Amino acid sequence: MIDTEGSLIHVVDHGAPSSIKAEEGSVWVFTAKKFEGSRPFTVLANYEGFSEGIMVGDELVIDGGMAKFEVVERMGNDLRCKCTDPGLFLPRAKLSFWRDGKLSYHGLPTLSIKDWADVDFGVSEGVDFIALSFVNDANSVKNLKNYLSTKSSKSIRVLAKIETLESLQKLEEIVEASDGIMVARGDLGVEVPLEQIPTVQEDLTRLCRQLNKPVIIASQLLESMVECPTPTRAEVADVSEAVRQYADALMLSGESAIGLHGQKALSVLQMVSSRMELWSHEENRQSALHNSQLGDTLSDCIAEEICNCAVQMANNLGVDAIFVYTKHGEMASLLSRNRPYPPIFAFTSDSNARMALNLQWGVIPLLVDLSDDMEANISKTIDLIRAKGMIKEGDAVLLVSDLTPTHATSTTFQSIQVKTIV
Repeated sequence: MIDTEGSLIHVVDHGAPSSIKAEEGSVWVFTAKKFEGSRPFTVLANYEGFSEGIMVGDELVIDGGMAKFEVVERMGNDLRCKCTDPGLFLPRAKLSFWRDGKLSYHGLPTLSIKDWADVDFGVSEGVDFIALSFVNDANSVKNLKNYLSTKSSKSIRVLAKIETLESLQKLEEIVEASDGIMVARGDLGVEVPLEQIPTVQEDLTRLCRQLNKPVIIASQLLESMVECPTPTRAEVADVSEAVRQYADALMLSGESAIGLHGQKALSVLQMVSSRMELWSHEENRQSALHNSQLGDTLSDCIAEEICNCAVQMANNLGVDAIFVYTKHGEMASLLSRNRPYPPIFAFTSDSNARMALNLQWGVIPLLVDLSDDMEANISKTIDLIRAKGMIKEGDAVLLVSDLTPTHATSTTFQSIQVKTIV
């Protein structure tokens, strides 16, 4: 997966090699004019039009609140600002402007020139996902998908990063147009009041589950582990809450990218997530899931109901695994949506589908050469998973399939089977 940077206004240089502190009352100049050497109290922004429409009295916020300034004077395209809330900011810190409690927009495109070059690089490297930053509407997603279809023969999935107020206002159309969603809480917290972030996250996660789109919760999950060997108890509770909300995946950022304890942070994330999922099973919380119907056609509705019933059967019978034979992964995702207790082994002949299913909760996708002979497929996959030590003699396996034999008529018989491994 690659993550586009997005057309955001950020610091290029502030006169220090790392972080620098802005003291209360200190006066700084923000400019887009490049300069040689170091200039005290001068900040270079990356975008020439960064000050367009900005007025004296507007508030300039660094990285969502790390430091705050008031614009006290316009000097051509430069801004003279006084620090009103002291704090640290880094090179490449994000700049945002506010007026009367509302964000001032600059009308920047979702993808910058650099982003398009990065997308081309990702295509050449064969990436499976592109996380699209600062998505404001469904057209941004559709335009990128159309571009990818002309550049790559493989199906590259587009994940929309929800991190702007505008994206929240067009949320359902963005989710429907995307192949998945990333809740980027760091940048989202710049535009949404802090106290609203938990409810926004829960609403987003619920919507993605209803529309059967995978959702990733990202940003500051274990932020303290960038420097500390153990997380705060509040961070553990935050991770647990994301799992309780049925997020498909959790993503570390600074913890693993620049942190001192990257491997340990990943271990903590896995441990806390697993414990919360075990608790959910013990409390039978999955029984409270109420998913809306997705299918528009009869065949889609049939597949959906088969998966709903299959998960209920798997949980009630206590089977050890669910095997799904799938062409493009749709039936595997419908099973995942219901959060069954046993693991879902998804077998497909499509390498693109296999990679995409890695993002679905509880799904273990495997690339297998499937045929029209379902009994042969079943025998082959049972032997494969038993050889991996993931099932054993005496285990019960529930089997479903969305494969249509090449010689089939317009009507295909679908069923749910339960087999005991012998």
